[in-house]
Amino acid sequence: MARIEERNFWMYLLLSIVTCGIYSIWFWYKYSEDMNIVCNGDGKTTQNYIIVLLLSIVTCGIYQFFWFYGLGNRLQENSGRYGVAMSENGSTVLMWMIFGSLLCGIGTFFAFHILIKNMNILAARYSDGSGSSQY
Repeated sequence: MARIEERNFWMYLLLSIVTCGIYSIWFWYKYSEDMNIVCNGDGKTTQNYIIVLLLSIVTCGIYQFFWFYGLGNRLQENSGRYGVAMSENGSTVLMWMIFGSLLCGIGTFFAFHILIKNMNILAARYSDGSGSSQY
């Protein structure tokens, strides 16, 4: 069983700013790979972020909202098998992204923080062997 690295929201934010967004692409690409490892066996697959980025360009950014919504839901759906209760789901992430954009875009950062925090929780349980890897 591979160990999944813990992600830091503040490091993500800093490196995304310093690299003008290039780190953000790499971050979400690795995040989607790790999501598929941690949630293996739930019958779903998280799409590669490069595809998401291309589809977001074609759909003027709408597809990216759909993808982040799916991440939040998949994390919550798989939390039970790791013995964790998560109150945030895809709707929480989507609401922060949409309505938070009215706050000069700050809501998107709250949504990303939720996704990173929840993935860290499941990844730690996965790496410790706590929880079942199959349903």
